[in-house]
Order: sequence, then structure tokens, then C-alpha cells
Amino acid sequence: MDLKRLGHLVALADTRHFARAAERVHLSQPAFSRSIQAIEQELGMRLFDRETGDVKPTPAGDFLITRARRLLFDARCLQRDALLYRDSELGDTAFGAGPFPAATIMPAVISRLRRAHPGVCLRLEMNNWQLLLERLRAEDIEFFVAEVRDIPPDPRIEIKSLGRQSAHLFVRAGHPLAGRRCSFLEAWHYGLAAIKVPGPVKALLARLLGRSAADEMALALECDDLSLLRSLALSSDTVCATSDAAVADDVRAGTLVPLELSDLPAVYSDMGLVTLRNRTPSPMAQRAIACVREVAATVNLPAPP
Repeated sequence: MDLKRLGHLVALADTRHFARAAERVHLSQPAFSRSIQAIEQELGMRLFDRETGDVKPTPAGDFLITRARRLLFDARCLQRDALLYRDSELGDTAFGAGPFPAATIMPAVISRLRRAHPGVCLRLEMNNWQLLLERLRAEDIEFFVAEVRDIPPDPRIEIKSLGRQSAHLFVRAGHPLAGRRCSFLEAWHYGLAAIKVPGPVKALLARLLGRSAADEMALALECDDLSLLRSLALSSDTVCATSDAAVADDVRAGTLVPLELSDLPAVYSDMGLVTLRNRTPSPMAQRAIACVREVAATVNLPAPP
């Protein structure tokens, strides 16, 4: 059994359709079908049910496909590392950042990397952690930095803490709530704008509103673009929830002010560096990761032990 045929198994498991799987691996459908049949004959097991509807892996197929994915991943890593070792080059790299680190960490990171390595091409994808995780699993990016509390456990990924960013609710100078103590409910009535709120924080806010479930709490605006949230807070009475570091310049200038809330405990964004487990980052990605750690140490608070 060779790696190419294992790739055919994975393609069929992903697409659940012989024609689409054959197109993915650039084979005619008859040739692809013969490849799958040859594996089943070699192993003496039926790996896919074809009787009704979409093609579906049998229990034996699921068992084999899980291990095939692992072998194919390791083979890609080995080939990539061998090429990097042979060429002894930094190479280009691509990585991602969630909304808070994109605004607070990445400007300094990209500036430092460009000064140190002007001949290297970098690609930075800024998005929410769900989409960045998909990009990481597809090996389209080498790592990403984001709020990590909602990322589900996955043996394929590794998360390392980068500390915390404290966060508050901010309003424009001259807002009816500015300069006086108020409750979260009072702030809520003006409309709350934020990025996707982590589960633990959303549950806390729901309790303050007397809601039985966090799902009942709908934000006035949920948006991953911090610049838009900032502009909205500056131009209206909407309350903006963001990290202190993201609006530090506005607070120093006096155009945005943090609300003094009587019932909201300290909240924060829990930052983490997310990578594929058991994959060696490229030389340039290693330098980018080291730079991210250096900058994060100057911006973020240490996470508690």
C-alpha cells in the first residue's frame, strides 16, 4: 500500500463521492474506483458502503482512514523539512491573527520582521479563531494567535499561552454614562458592540442581565473588525467592548473613556499561540513565533499559573 492510494482513501472519505474524489486527485473515475477496489482487495476488507446515497466509510474504513491521515501528514512534513534543510533558506511564511492580537501585537511583529528580513514574503490572515483553525488544519497557515478559551480540545493542535489582555467597556467622551458609576444593564441599553465574545465571558454577561442562557443575549453589533467597533463608539452612544491595548491611544487622547461598572468583575482576553502538533515550523515561521512572543510579553499580562 503506497501513500498515493492512502490519499485516494482520504479524498473519498472527505467528498463521499467517487466522481468528486477522482477529480480532486486528478484521476478518471474508473481509474479512481479501481484504486479503491485494489486497496479493499489487498486488505480483504470493505472500506466504503456504496449501497445508498453518498459513499460512507465502514467501521474498518474509519479505522484505516484515521491512520492514513496521520501518515500523509507526517509524509508532507518530512518532505517539507527535507527541502528546508537542503536549501538552508528562511523561506516565506503565512500565519494568522484574531481581532485583538491583529490590533495590538501584529503591527509591531510585522514591522520587526520586515526590518530584519526585507527579502522574505509574509502573509498575515486576520480573522476569527474558527476560520483560522480551519486554515491551520488545511496547512494554509503555519500558526495563528488568538483568544483561545473557546477552541475545543484537539489532539492535532497545540496551544501555548501568550498571556492575557485586560478588557473594558468603552464609550465616547461626552456619552451619558461617561464619568459616572453605572451597572452593566444600564450600559447594555445603549447597545453593546464587540468581537465574538468568549463563552465564559458571555455566560457572565448573561447572568448580569438575568438571562437564563447566554444564547439569549444578542449584541447590538458583533464584528471582527476592531477599527469599525472603535469608529462606532466614537460616533454614537454604542458601548464598545475591547481590550485596553487596542484603544490605548484613544484613551490617552481622551476621545474614549472606560466605563465605571459597579457589577462587572475584571474581564480579559486569553491569548494563545496555536500550531499543528508534531510539525516543525519553517525557519521563518520560527522567527515569526519568537517575535510574537517578544512583543506579546510587552503588551500582555502574564497568565496566572
